[in-house]
Amino acid sequence: MTSPDLGSILLASPDPDRLRDWYCRAFDATPTPDGDVRFGGVSVLFDQRDDVAEKNPEPGRTILNFHVDDAAAVAARLDEMDADWLVPLEERSEGMLFGTLIDPDGNYFQIIELGARYLAARVPAPSTTLNSAPYSGFAVDDLEAAAAFYRDTLGLTLTEQFGLLALQVGGGKTVLVYPKQTHAPATYTILNFPVEDIDAAVDALRERGVTFERYPGMEADERGIFRGGGPYIAWFTDPAGNILSVLQER
Repeated sequence: MTSPDLGSILLASPDPDRLRDWYCRAFDATPTPDGDVRFGGVSVLFDQRDDVAEKNPEPGRTILNFHVDDAAAVAARLDEMDADWLVPLEERSEGMLFGTLIDPDGNYFQIIELGARYLAARVPAPSTTLNSAPYSGFAVDDLEAAAAFYRDTLGLTLTEQFGLLALQVGGGKTVLVYPKQTHAPATYTILNFPVEDIDAAVDALRERGVTFERYPGMEADERGIFRGGGPYIAWFTDPAGNILSVLQER
């Protein structure tokens, strides 16, 4: 049995709209059409419940950790909102920055900036054999644009280290993205994302600004989905022109 993916976290609240809007302001985020907020590959759901207190009586039991690129900038935004700090932003081992805050419902959350020394220490020692798990990679011409697309549009978790991106995809796999000034997009699909409902996936991506491609000889429907032989599939590109797809097995 494979390990499941953590798809979402629910924050119950007497006033979920207020709590959701507060987190959106804190992290400059935008709710999805369903009302949840995506942080990397995890959605935070805000739901009204009658069996919770106005303030969380045990806030240390569950803490949300937000990994940020610039903890000082996030801390400044939170200060502008008069956020309540439990532990001010401080440097810890390996150059990491940590700060713990209290949201309007009394929940604890942390902002964390992983330092370069910590990230370097996480790189495994090279293997002397080829028995270790391999991973693939591809090039882009603009690493910053790629990071925004894969993180914010596609909702993938990624890390940036040594001038490269490491995308975390299904099953705990890693895909490396590296910059190349002379990059030329491949003429084939470099990443396929399996989905259970391709119509819903395509509609969600369209709402995030994704445009779907149409290729000669591959007649697609009004959504841009090819429903010929094999799985249903819809192609789109990243900012560097690399071809990606969502597909649904029939």
